[in-house]
Amino acid sequence: MSKNTFGRVFQVTTWGESHGPGLGAVVDGCPPGIALEKEFLQRWLDRRKPGQSRFTTQRREKDEVEILSGVFDGKTTGTPIHLMIRNTDHRSKDYSEIRDKFRPGHADITYWQKYGLRDYRGGGRSSARETAARVAAGGVARAALDSLVPQFSIKGYLVQVGPHRANRQKFDLGQIEKNAFWCPDAEAAMHWAAFLDETRKSGNSAGAVVEVVASGAPPGLGAPVYGKLDADLAAAMMSINAVKGVEIGAGMDAACLSGTENADEISMGPNGPVYDSNRAGGILGGISTGQDIVVRFAVKPTSSILTPRKTIDLAGEETEIVTKGRHDPCVGIRAVPVGEAMMACVLLDHFLLDRGQTDSKRGKIG
Repeated sequence: MSKNTFGRVFQVTTWGESHGPGLGAVVDGCPPGIALEKEFLQRWLDRRKPGQSRFTTQRREKDEVEILSGVFDGKTTGTPIHLMIRNTDHRSKDYSEIRDKFRPGHADITYWQKYGLRDYRGGGRSSARETAARVAAGGVARAALDSLVPQFSIKGYLVQVGPHRANRQKFDLGQIEKNAFWCPDAEAAMHWAAFLDETRKSGNSAGAVVEVVASGAPPGLGAPVYGKLDADLAAAMMSINAVKGVEIGAGMDAACLSGTENADEISMGPNGPVYDSNRAGGILGGISTGQDIVVRFAVKPTSSILTPRKTIDLAGEETEIVTKGRHDPCVGIRAVPVGEAMMACVLLDHFLLDRGQTDSKRGKIG
């Protein structure tokens, strides 16, 4: 199986399966001299780990990260950083009844059609468990960005669960860490809780929309045509398990706007250009403008559900399937820290690319 690596200068290779001994990432291209401690990485993994509320899988994994190489005396050495997370609570017997059946909406059938084999124990590499490795690697990227771009920050949150959207007029970023949904609208979080309780008890699942905002990124990241920052961000978010759609800025709604509505008007401020709006999501022509970089992605409902579904087995016989075990009624909740991690990895990669090509020099205005 190829293509387990992403990035060009800052490269991340993830490895491992949902029900194997462990999983992790090898991070190559991180600059030397970056302060990096295990505790810093653990902070981000703790936000993603399962079993933190009734709205996520009850699989009990501590997700403790180990740094096996690339760090000496608390600083990166510039050599590959090997991160490992051991699996401690995998119950493969939960999947014994579906070993010869394909789950509708799941990658089971395409893995079999491509490779002639599949890991039925939780899906192997297609499991959302793989994203723990991405969050660990994203922690390395955050540490580097903290050092190289001190004003930089990333914030992710849910803006929709099922058909129910948060009210942007009621956004309070201080609420994000205070509810199980990473939601800046406390009232919406309460409604989502009741909705997901009903969904979970009925043996069903729900989708979600995640928004990730990067603030403090300098203008000039990205390159025209085939090196566009938004193209790489879209690819990164689309690579997350269960993601079926990605938007930058106004996204699909841009098609509903007129030219006068869509154009982010520009004026001159004391420190450079100032934009009256941000429908471009902080990216024009594939290059960052210096505004907030805004990405949203849609996560489909969890495919493993208790409601019987029609399917076929390995012999091609039609049958019915019920997926037992411990699964997220809304996998989009734990996708929030994953989206943040992918944003960090892509932006660090583009920062290092830009530094190598232009030495961060900028065209002067005013």
